[in-house]
Parts: sequence; C-alpha cells; structure tokens
Amino acid sequence: MSGANNTLQTLCPSSKCRDGSLLLGIVKEDGHVDMLDQAIPITEDFINTAMQGRLPEMRFRFAGTCAKNGCRQWTGSRCGIIDKMLNHIQDAMPETDGLPACSIRSQCRWYNQNGADACKLCPWVITEVAEAV
Repeated sequence: MSGANNTLQTLCPSSKCRDGSLLLGIVKEDGHVDMLDQAIPITEDFINTAMQGRLPEMRFRFAGTCAKNGCRQWTGSRCGIIDKMLNHIQDAMPETDGLPACSIRSQCRWYNQNGADACKLCPWVITEVAEAV
C-alpha cells in the first residue's frame, strides 16, 4: 500500500506504523493527539527512526487501509473499537465547537460509521498505550 493508493480506500484512523501508512498526528504529554493539517506518507526511513525508543504508536497516530476481517476490532460489518469507545467514554469527553482538523475524514472508517461523534473522540485515541507497571 502506498499513500497514493489510499485515495479511494476506506482508512482506519488508528493503524500501525507501516510502510505506506499515513502519519495523522503526534501524541502530546496529556494524551491528546495534535492532528496534522495534512497526513504524511510513512517511509521505511521514518519507520527505522521511529522504532528507536518507545513504540511509534505510543507517540504518533497513523492511518492505513481498513483491514476489515483482517483486524481483531472488526465485528463482521463495522469497526467495533470506535463503537466501544463511544459507548464507554463519550459522556466524559469535553464539549467542543466544531470538528477537529482531519486530513482523511472523507475516507475515515470511524467518521463514515459514526459521523461527528467519532471525530470529536478521535484526538483522544492512542493506538498503543503502555501497560501499568
């Protein structure tokens, strides 16, 4: 998969750091993801650098082609993780005006599935979190 091939595909906004994925944002200290104005295609060089230190998914948010049945979060008809998150923490989310910036919204699995509610939650999602010690 390459960034250029993503133009017509449904994208998962919580993908792994892989060649051809897109960099969506940077995880800040408070756990909030600072979304980039424009997604950046990931290269082997980026991956090699990002793998030094903590897992890239703990520090960055990536998008990649939605794997559907190839993903453990797929319920058979939709992404289960965004549904679970919305059911459990939507009420705890701070009120926001409008939607956060997003360079993949038109292709986003979560947005196409849950609309604006998914967008408001999205900047608080980190793909990998450290286990409690």
